[in-house]
Amino acid sequence: MTPVLLLGFVLAYFALLLGVAWWTSRRADNNSFFIGDRNSHWLLVAFGMIGTSLSGVTFISVPGAVGSTAFSYFQIVLGQFIGYAVIAYVLLPLYYRLQLTSIYDYLGQRLGPRAYRTGAGFFILSRTLGATARLYLVVKVLQDAILAQMGLPFWFTALAILLMILLYTFKGGVKTIVWTDTLQTAAMLTGLLVCVAFLLHSLGLTLGQSLTALDAAGLSQVFVDDPFSRSFWGKQVLAGMFIAIAMTGMDQEMMQKNISVKRLADSQKNVMLLATIMLGVVALFLFLGGLLHLFAAQAGITARGDALFGAVVLQHLPAWVQLVFVIALISALFPSADGAITALTSSTCIDLLGMQRRSDWSEARKQQVRKAVHLGFAALFMLLVMGFKWLDDPSMVGLILKIAGYTYGPLLGLFAFGILTRQAVHDRWVPLVALAAPLICWWLDSQQKRLFGGYELGLELLLLNGALTFAGLWLLRQAKHSSPQEFVR
Repeated sequence: MTPVLLLGFVLAYFALLLGVAWWTSRRADNNSFFIGDRNSHWLLVAFGMIGTSLSGVTFISVPGAVGSTAFSYFQIVLGQFIGYAVIAYVLLPLYYRLQLTSIYDYLGQRLGPRAYRTGAGFFILSRTLGATARLYLVVKVLQDAILAQMGLPFWFTALAILLMILLYTFKGGVKTIVWTDTLQTAAMLTGLLVCVAFLLHSLGLTLGQSLTALDAAGLSQVFVDDPFSRSFWGKQVLAGMFIAIAMTGMDQEMMQKNISVKRLADSQKNVMLLATIMLGVVALFLFLGGLLHLFAAQAGITARGDALFGAVVLQHLPAWVQLVFVIALISALFPSADGAITALTSSTCIDLLGMQRRSDWSEARKQQVRKAVHLGFAALFMLLVMGFKWLDDPSMVGLILKIAGYTYGPLLGLFAFGILTRQAVHDRWVPLVALAAPLICWWLDSQQKRLFGGYELGLELLLLNGALTFAGLWLLRQAKHSSPQEFVR
């Protein structure tokens, strides 16, 4: 299929998203933008969150990594299932009891205003870096597949995609995203199933025969039993649990969709349904990765890692499969990028600018500020995507998880201290503790061969980071107990 024809289908798909955005954002206000008027249907939220949780990195990097790590990524997903249960039955009841718009307001009520702003600040840092890394990966694939052949530069592709996202999120926010994410998740999963079915057909294998072939090629191992390895199953399951708790349960982007559901019970059903579906979907992505490597070996394709999926589909499969792949790839990109810009705008306006507490601002002024912040984050996304292009890491999924280990660790420690203890803290020192913990982790990571010998630190850095933050807060505790303990009972 020619690049011009592919681009035409992409623009038609975007026009559909704009139509959905127009329909859902009628009579939208700031309350609609931030929490969807607390009237989102839990099934829509659950299905749409699949796309947000997976993103373009899962679509590209997880299949590409099978060649080096086999199916061991599934160990993380098993841990995430446990983490989702903690979110559903520990964190969500807390958020609903307090009727939070920003989940970091809990830290302010429990620990103090500096803890509140520290939590929001680390979320903004975490989500900005993670979302732009995901955005870069998909922009790169689209650039290589379509726009480079038309003579258009990388920066133009990135700018065009960001403008598309801005157009359909600028007014409706969460109220719009709940619907567009549902549409995009459906497109992404359709693309996944089509690619798996066509590869099986191209290889001439049944499902059973393909599993045998993957096992013979050493691509199907799930559990790693070497305790010194980064991929040891105990470390991966534990890390997966805390990755889910921190990157979903303590992340404003993910939680703003959950707390937009009217009833707690429905929001809990949403999270557990998401957890169950994720097991099957990620298993299918890993299976797809195995098939891609079998096909590459048969066809003499040398591409590996993040480049493999695009190389197989765009160079060796029929035009209609290429079209399905590109639409699915865009559908994997948009739910992570649109939700990130919306959540970052919400957190900045509510947590850092205190918009909801500004009685001296009119509704028109608040909307003006919110739109300016929204545009500001779009510009920042553009700069960071260009930065990731300069970095050009060969496996973005590993880079994103490493970034999460450093930036979500303080959030994990802050929330854990608030929920598990009844101590107050000297609030003015909280930002220092939250900065010191990831710096210590960075030093340990850089010196691990000298300090630990054959033992390799991996994703457990997130847990270590959270534990150091918790320990620092414990040292800052006050003699008296914190007063708002009804919030955590």
